[in-house]
Amino acid sequence: MTSFPSAVPMLSVVIPVYNEEKTIHSIVQEVLKQECVQELIIVDDCSRDGTWPVLEKLAGEEPRIRLSRHFNNRGKGAALRTAFRMVSAPVAVIQDADLEYDPEDYPALLRPILQNKADVVFGSRFLGSGAHRVIYFWHYIGNKLLTTLSNMFTNLNLTDMECGYKLFRKEVLEGIEIEEDRFGFEPEITAKVSSLKVRIYEVPISYYGRTYAEGKKIGWKDGVSALRCILKYNLFR
Repeated sequence: MTSFPSAVPMLSVVIPVYNEEKTIHSIVQEVLKQECVQELIIVDDCSRDGTWPVLEKLAGEEPRIRLSRHFNNRGKGAALRTAFRMVSAPVAVIQDADLEYDPEDYPALLRPILQNKADVVFGSRFLGSGAHRVIYFWHYIGNKLLTTLSNMFTNLNLTDMECGYKLFRKEVLEGIEIEEDRFGFEPEITAKVSSLKVRIYEVPISYYGRTYAEGKKIGWKDGVSALRCILKYNLFR
């Protein structure tokens, strides 16, 4: 695998967006502050609020922003499938459109790849680094159960399979076909990455979780879907 100089922009940030009018401007500004960012790819998954006009205005002001739009709501996985086809930088990272994850963690996520030690890097909210909002005990328990079950099939020792921060060398993404349209993307990509026998690292990150009143979208049905995907992509691939 190729090694990269640390002093040049070499990161594609991909953001799937659905109804994030309140936060999209702030997260775009935070992403673009990071010196490692070569391009910002945003796929609007048929937002029904004012997200798209905000994105068009931002793209008109910043040449690093590249936009795509779905005209039917298809889900996070479908938006990422579209975004991954647009990646041109050597490394890509997934960034949620809300403010739960901090782009200042990009250098830490990139470090194992810059050192030519990793091909894929997962963030972890549970390894202990930076600020963490204390919220939703049962989400934590459900996440741990899903991560443990995923690890049993993949033989990885991840602490946070469902973490939104996942970073990939471009050539790794090119070898993976994403099938899930919604939040099943997380266990699917984990299973498929594990089957490639690439070098996987995990890095602690900060986490500023949202409540449902603040716009959090994932729920118990997504947990059931994640369980289905763990079984599907590990037993029947």
